[in-house]
Formats: sequence, structure tokens, C-alpha cells
Amino acid sequence: MSNSYYCIPHPPLPLMPMKTLKKTLADLLHQDAALRCVLLAVGMLSGCQLEPTTEYLPLPPPPTAALPPAATSEQRPKLAGIAAHKFSIAKDRRIVGRLAVIRTQDGDTLSDIARHFGLGYHEITLANPDIRPWTPKAGQRVLLPLRFILPDAPRKGIVLNLANMRMFYFPPKQPDVMFTYPLGIGREGWNTPLGQTTIVAKKANPAWAPPESIRREHAAKGDSLPAVVPPGPNNPLGKYALSLGFNSYLIHGTNKPYGVGMQVSHGCVRLYPEDIKALFKKTAVGMPVRMVHQPYMTAWVGDRLYLEAHQPLQKWAGQKQRLQKSLLKQLRQAAAEKGTTVDWEKVDRTLQRADGIPTPILAASLDVPELAAKAPEVQHPVHFYGQPVVPELTGSDWAILVADFHNAAVAQQLAAMLTHQGPPIPARKVEKDGTYQVIAGPFKNKREAELIAHRIRMDFEMDAKPLPPGTVALPQENASTQ
Repeated sequence: MSNSYYCIPHPPLPLMPMKTLKKTLADLLHQDAALRCVLLAVGMLSGCQLEPTTEYLPLPPPPTAALPPAATSEQRPKLAGIAAHKFSIAKDRRIVGRLAVIRTQDGDTLSDIARHFGLGYHEITLANPDIRPWTPKAGQRVLLPLRFILPDAPRKGIVLNLANMRMFYFPPKQPDVMFTYPLGIGREGWNTPLGQTTIVAKKANPAWAPPESIRREHAAKGDSLPAVVPPGPNNPLGKYALSLGFNSYLIHGTNKPYGVGMQVSHGCVRLYPEDIKALFKKTAVGMPVRMVHQPYMTAWVGDRLYLEAHQPLQKWAGQKQRLQKSLLKQLRQAAAEKGTTVDWEKVDRTLQRADGIPTPILAASLDVPELAAKAPEVQHPVHFYGQPVVPELTGSDWAILVADFHNAAVAQQLAAMLTHQGPPIPARKVEKDGTYQVIAGPFKNKREAELIAHRIRMDFEMDAKPLPPGTVALPQENASTQ
């Protein structure tokens, strides 16, 4: 794996010059607006979307609910589960799955919900634009966009549609079955390539040899990388890697699972740890892999025509007008052949929304709000798969003061983001003297606290300070037990 130079463990990904970022953070450190810059600084969990944006930040607060009330009585039975990865497919059918909703509880994040139901960060935040990703309110109805249109490509081996950051796997001996997984892909300037290739090698517990250029980059920041990163929690390749015929490109796991569904890598394709494990077992050397970029896809279900729209990735943004023109021509032809009428206003809304939700576009068909209101509700699990658990902080533990804010929701958001780092950094919000501190910990000793504080400074550009035992104001729920 020595040539895997597209995969780095801590992509800096600033969306503004680093000197400007540092000055801005210093000026705003004790203001609620500081987290805007934090979110732009940490590439793993926010700013790595199709283009720089702050539309998902909680300042100012968004509306309290993303979805309309359910269309039927709340007494109707809830689904115990729903298909998320494995679907049956017919030869002429190009759409699978269904929409569903889940009601949030205290402590949920959209990232936890997304991972549990096989969705990426971008998918679930686009489907729920009015819900705070890291601090949703209890009782909100979250739409699970678990309906997918298959890309226009041969149903053979692995097909990756970069436009919706999703993989479709067609088992060689099961023509009526398809598996799908969300992806993390290359960021702007390090785009994941298009074309056809094959799996040329498989490796469990891969080591990673960062190239000299990346090591120099990290050393300049005071973050030295070893010549080889061995298998383990700090390895950005995770536990499994599939080498592709495209030189230096991999499909691999990750030690930062909550970056799946974003553009964060140096070109490699990342999957959730549980998804790459499943895929690793299913695939073989020589299996074909096709990478496409199809932001606009259509499919018929009976007499209903669906359109799934995504924003073209930045590399292909210049082709947007041509792609949409081709789509409209295709829709006119399809409607003429079937003798149906397309609702062109609905087409326009779907293209503008570009949220990846397959939407019926014929006249008199339902739009997404109506579909969401009719969607079945899934039971809330006791614990979402992979959801981090923050250990209790006691007076004998080392801790880290990350930052303090005047706004409780902003402090809680930063704490949630730290907890969802990879490897996780346990953190919580602690009220003190009218402000809200973000405290990370517990840590076994001073050395561990210093190492984590260094990680926070590297990833978040925040002046995290280790705190000796007995110097942190404990959260109220802990203080009563001390």
C-alpha cells in the first residue's frame, strides 16, 4: 500500500487561508459565531460538500421541524426495520427502496441516524435541510431517503455514481439482488476518477505509507507522521482495502466513519467500516468496477415517472446546463411514448432542490412533502449502530477545555462533532458561570490528554488546554454522584 498517496488521515481542507482562519477564530473564540469557522476548518464533518457552504449551520436557528405532520393517525404500527442495503431487482426495474421517517430522541444526531440506516451525511442533511445535523430537537420527524434510482450502467460488479456518492454492487451469481452503500469520495482538486477498471488486489488490515509530500505538509503544522502507519485505530484505510486498476486508488474503510457521504479524500473511495467488511467478503480480484457521474436519473414505476436530481460535482459543474437540456429532451420523449403529461414546474422544483429524493414528476402526482407525510415511521432503536457513548467524567480524570460559548446549542454541537471524530474524542457541554464549556475526556493521564489536545488543535484550529484532575466543573448529572 506504499503508493496509496491519495488517502490521508487528517485532511486539513480549510475553506479560507489558514492564517485568516486562525485570526478569525482568535477574534471570535468566546462568541457563538466561532463555530461557523470551526465547521469550515474541520474537513471530516462539515465543509467537505459539493462547494463551500454554511447552509447547515445552526446560526441563526432553523425551523423546529423538517417534515409535515404524518398523514395518518399516530396510532398506526411502526416498522420494526426497513431495507437499507440489500434489494431485490427485476430486469427492467431501475428504482428500489422506499421513503420512511424516524422520530428523534434526546442525544440523536443525523450522522448516527444516517449510519444506522445506510445513508451518508450529505444524503440525510439534504433530505432534512431544516434540522440541525448535530443537535436535532427531540420529537422531530427525520426523513430517511432510502429510495434509489439505479445508474444507467451495466449491472455487473461494482458501479459507483459519484454524483450521489453511492455504490451499487451486483453479485455475479444473484442477478435478482443488488446491494448499495454510501461513499466518501475525493474532494475538489483530488477527484475520484471516472471510467472502468477492476479490483486488482485485496488486503485486510492494510498499513499506510504516507508520501513524503503529505509528511512535509503535516510536519509544517507540527503534526509529524511516521513513515508507515500500522493497522489500528489511527490508520485512515480502516481494516479492509480493495486496490483498483487506477493507479493508487482504493476502495477502503475508514477510521473516521462520519466523513462517509462527503467529499473528503484525496481520491480514494471510503465506506463505513461495517460496509467495507461486507463488501470485502463478497468481492473477488478481477471484479469489474465502473465509476460514473450521473446527477440526473429517471425511472418508471408502473405509470409513474420519477426524477432523481443531484448537483453535479464541482469538476463537472460547467456541464450542468448541457446535462439538464439532455434530461428535458429525454423526459419529453418518455412522456410522448407513454401518452402522459409531465408537470414541468415540478421538474424545475426537483432540479432546483437537487436533494437526491426520487420524485414523481407527472401531472397530478405527489411532491416530496406529501410523500414524506405518507411515509411509514420506523421504530427508534435502543441504540443506533456505531453511536458513540461518552464515558462519565469524574474528579480524578484528566480532561481538556476545548472552548466556551454563550449559546448552549452551539456548545452542544461542537461536543457532538468531537465525539463523532475518528477515533472518537468523548466530549460534553458543561455550564459554568453563565457560559457553556466544551469539555473533552476522560483521559487516563497527562500524556493522553496532551495528545488529544494536539489532535483538536490540528483538526479544529482551537486552542485546547489539558486540565488536571479536580480542575473541571463536572456536568450536573455527574456532580451529584461525586
